[in-house]
Amino acid sequence: MKYPERLLSSGERIDLAFRPHWKQLIWPVFVSVVALAGIVVLAVRAEGTPMWVGFAAVVAIWLALFAPPFTRWFFTHYIITNERLIVRRGMFARHGKEIPLEVMNDATFAQTFWERLLRSGDLIIESAGEQGQSHFSDIPDPEGIQSEIYRLREARMVALQGGSGPVEQLEMLARLHEDGVLSDEEFAEKRSKLLDQI
Repeated sequence: MKYPERLLSSGERIDLAFRPHWKQLIWPVFVSVVALAGIVVLAVRAEGTPMWVGFAAVVAIWLALFAPPFTRWFFTHYIITNERLIVRRGMFARHGKEIPLEVMNDATFAQTFWERLLRSGDLIIESAGEQGQSHFSDIPDPEGIQSEIYRLREARMVALQGGSGPVEQLEMLARLHEDGVLSDEEFAEKRSKLLDQI
């Protein structure tokens, strides 16, 4: 799932690229198992024209139930770069959404009990201007992706402010610590190293 480099801006690099969580494939896999069982039963109990008619019916039903959810999953891509969040959907009719990191005000995640067991969930991005709120469902490891978005956003803000010296990095570390991205121990260790550079 390689994002075309020609669509990246100068200095932009891909940090994460993923599809929706695999739980979206549970229904297509179930349908495939049932269809395979139906074909086996037809092969054992029917013969001649009825068998081939049955095969055709099973395959048609399988395609009708399998293809739409699998196609939606396969042709949905999330790309997070050091500058923006990119969403691409669709095989024939394509839809895209891009959210620059610097306009993101907040990133939250939500998980039910079962989603937590499966390491999936929803990601909600609050952004300034016309972007508003963007809700993304069935995201793999939403907590980890939320933390990565915060990290990249802080780095992006520092880069836009034209500096990444020790003082700016200390401010970024403090924000990451306040947001819960860095633990107390990680914050203290990184802060100590930066203070030595000043």
